[in-house]
Amino acid sequence: MDLYEYQAKQLFARHGVPVPPGRVAATPEEARSAATELAGPTVIKAQVKTGGRGKAGGVRPAPGPASAHTEAAKVLGMDIKGHTAETVLVERATVAFEEYYAAYLVDRANKTFLAMVSSEGGMDIEEVAATRPEALAMMPVDPARGVDAETAGLLAARAGLPAEVHAAVADVLVRLWRVMAEEDALLVEVNPLACTQDGRVLALDGKVTLDDNAAFRHDRDAFADAPAGGSAGLEARAASRGLNYVKLDGEVGVIGNGAGLVMSTLDVVAYAGESAGGARPANFLDIGGGASAQVMADALEIVLSDPDVRAVLVNVFGGITACDAVANGIVSALEMLGDRGLRHPIVVRLDGNNAEAGLAVLDAARHPLVRVVPTMDAAAELAARLAAA
Repeated sequence: MDLYEYQAKQLFARHGVPVPPGRVAATPEEARSAATELAGPTVIKAQVKTGGRGKAGGVRPAPGPASAHTEAAKVLGMDIKGHTAETVLVERATVAFEEYYAAYLVDRANKTFLAMVSSEGGMDIEEVAATRPEALAMMPVDPARGVDAETAGLLAARAGLPAEVHAAVADVLVRLWRVMAEEDALLVEVNPLACTQDGRVLALDGKVTLDDNAAFRHDRDAFADAPAGGSAGLEARAASRGLNYVKLDGEVGVIGNGAGLVMSTLDVVAYAGESAGGARPANFLDIGGGASAQVMADALEIVLSDPDVRAVLVNVFGGITACDAVANGIVSALEMLGDRGLRHPIVVRLDGNNAEAGLAVLDAARHPLVRVVPTMDAAAELAARLAAA
């Protein structure tokens, strides 16, 4: 479960991480009231579960209540990479003297946790890693020990932070680790972690992903009441139908069976898109081991409901589920959907158990939007070209 910024900061405050005072508003009038209560210059911040808000105009200064009303009216309803800003965070403005980066995440490849701290906050961490690797400190975290003051201080020093802020930053790093461990999070990220002129260190932004498998240990009802527009709405609809769906920022909808195959498909589509107008994967969607007509109909409806999608790639390797069953599911799904949302091409690649029979089913159906391609690479290339056309 990804949290909105204001929810992440609620968790931060619960664990003693310093954050600027702020209020959530769903209307311009509520934004005016919040700014009046905060009594000073504020910032209006779109609450969407994606990056790039600032570049899209979703973060706006508001010196007073009247401007908070005006700026909130501009931000509310704004579409940012397919995410609709249904609420804004009205937050007291903070002047940062310096900006840092801090994050903890699950490092699945090495089966551990990873801490990352950088002296270059406020910019994409990928860019920092590529252009100034010496400014990014990365350290595995022993789950049994966690992050104590000594470890946190070492991280701050390795990242090249000024010595005079080591103690304050280390204290925040220890508290952020408590968020990671005690809330069963998969990711805790602050960018930027700001140092003010008077030496205070505050989390000016917050990104938290909670582990759904640990939900039984926590009371997360408050998060369930959050706005469900944009990608959050799609993910909620998919979850209600038993589908594992994650919204991404591309144009090629991806449906496959098995998480490993779907992840590989995302990589192949991204690579193919580099020479096809920059098309990228629009989502991760794993239909699992079954491919009934209803499952395929649900999967196609979810993917095609994304306004960013311009082509769909169905990539299935038949194992326990035979390819002819998948093909029949696709044909039945297209019949069930009718003309609803069926305006983009659907590229299908089938391989494995009963692949020939499945291809025969699709050939007999001769649906005008379906393109059958024999290999994953070729299917990804075609889907990327169609999406970029």
